[in-house]
Parts: sequence; structure tokens; C-alpha cells
Amino acid sequence: MKKRGPVIELKNVWKIYEMGDSKVEALRGLNLEIKKGEFVTIMGPSGSGKSTCVNMVGCLDLPTKGKVSLDKQDISNMGESELAQIRGRKIGFIFQTFNLINTLTAVENVALPMIFQGTPESDRLKRAKHLLDMVELEHRFHHKPNEMSGGERQRVAIARSLANDPEVILADEPTGNLDSKTGKIVLQFLQKLHKKENKTIIMVTHDASMAKYSERVVHLRDGQIVSKKRR
Repeated sequence: MKKRGPVIELKNVWKIYEMGDSKVEALRGLNLEIKKGEFVTIMGPSGSGKSTCVNMVGCLDLPTKGKVSLDKQDISNMGESELAQIRGRKIGFIFQTFNLINTLTAVENVALPMIFQGTPESDRLKRAKHLLDMVELEHRFHHKPNEMSGGERQRVAIARSLANDPEVILADEPTGNLDSKTGKIVLQFLQKLHKKENKTIIMVTHDASMAKYSERVVHLRDGQIVSKKRR
């Protein structure tokens, strides 16, 4: 399938944290382009700037210097409310710790992001059930997170990430709390979203074995990209 234009661009992005009298350069002139429909893995050791890069790619933080664009829209100087709205529409998040609300059922957890986009309740519930069907959890609609296994909770999180039909799925260590067998199932779901739904997948990990599921691997060290490899 022919790739389209870039969905996320980081141009000469610096992120500098002031800690007392010292300054920490977490990102140092980072340039990264992620095209629509790509599956990209971002890797790097602790302290490489990987987490800061994720925050930039996910529009969770703003650069000290440089430009971050999402769908050709410069988000570098946006306010938090505007950022929150664009995140809600354009990006779905999957976290290592699932980040589900324990007092809500699977359906309610998946429907939650749609509330903030003004989706009517009947439509929210219909789509939430459809998405849980898609990740093979139709038997868990009304179960709460503490009544499900780790793998099931992560599949609920995948369904939730798709609630507002975002272009981009950002998966931060999505198998970090799972055993290898369950982790493989989760990775296969991400691969399916990429191949069949043409979603842009950005996966962040320290586990080199996970890179085989993606098309391109970006390695970070000391706040800079040290290699970009196509698979």
C-alpha cells in the first residue's frame, strides 16, 4: 500500500529541563517524520530521551525549541485546552499500566473518551461494544478491570484507544506488564490495526524482540536519533 504524507513531524526539537542551577537537555535537535499508515518502533536505553520524545509525538508536552506538527498543524505554541482537544481527536493512547478506571465496566471505560468529544450516549455505547467485539471481549462488556486478566485489560485499553477513531495509536511499552504469550497477542492486535485498518502505530519499547512487528525502528541515545532502520 502506498504511504501517504507525514502525520507527525518533529523539526529541530529541543527539550531542556531546568533543575536548580543546571539544565538537562532531554532532546537535542531531534528530527523525526512519521507517515500516515506507518508502524514505527521507537527504542532507546534509560536516559535516551525516549519518554520525552513520546511526550512530543503524543502532544503531551511542548518543545523548548523547534516545531512539532500533527497533520500539518503546528502544535508547538498551543495552550493545554487546545492540545487536549487535538489529542482526543487525533491520537489514541495505550499505556503499560492500562490506565483503566477500576469503578467502570469495560464498556464504560471504552466509551469514556467519546464523552469529551460530545458523542451522544447511545452512539457511545454502540461503538464501545463494537470495539470490544473487535478485540474479542464481547463476554466482558460488564466486567470491571479487577475482574479481568492483564491481557484482557490491555485489550480493553486498545479498544478505548480507538474510541474516537484516531489516525494515530501511541503504544508506550504496551506489553510491559504482560507475560510473553499474552504480550504476543496484544502485538498481533496492533499489527492487525495497522494492516487492516491502516492506522498509524507508534510503539515505544526497550525490548528489541518487539521491533519485528513494525516497519521501521528509530533508535535514540542522549536525546538524538542515532539510527533509523527499515525492516
